[in-house]
Amino acid sequence: MKPIEQTAERLILDIIKDTKLELVDVEYVKERDWYLRVYIDKPGGIDMDDCQWVSEKLENKLDELDPIKESYYLEVSSPGLDRTLKKERDFQRHAGDTVEVHTFAPINGSKKIVGELDGLRDNHVVIKVDDSVMNIPWDKVSQVRLHIDF
Repeated sequence: MKPIEQTAERLILDIIKDTKLELVDVEYVKERDWYLRVYIDKPGGIDMDDCQWVSEKLENKLDELDPIKESYYLEVSSPGLDRTLKKERDFQRHAGDTVEVHTFAPINGSKKIVGELDGLRDNHVVIKVDDSVMNIPWDKVSQVRLHIDF
């Protein structure tokens, strides 16, 4: 994690500590401009008021500390229905949900494996596919996200 992301994470965790809000992820990325993106969630989902509240509190803290020297945009939002799972708590929270595991190289002929998440154990993503259990080494995984069936 980059130092700016670590600083933002620490500030956000302090802001939301006595709420039902959960910090899902923080990204500081350069696209056309710099963006500090904060993804939050809570049981039952978040609304615009939650995003605005966190945004205002974080903006005040960032203005006070001034840890980011370049111009940037602050975005606070939900991680979305097809959220990416990155942290151990994401894998715990979504055990039993259907996920897509994307790999760097094909496994059994495919770089996308869809199955029921069993968890993250011993640096392996464990999923149930049909009647078998797959243990996919974390270093072979490019991304794990919730699967949406349309």
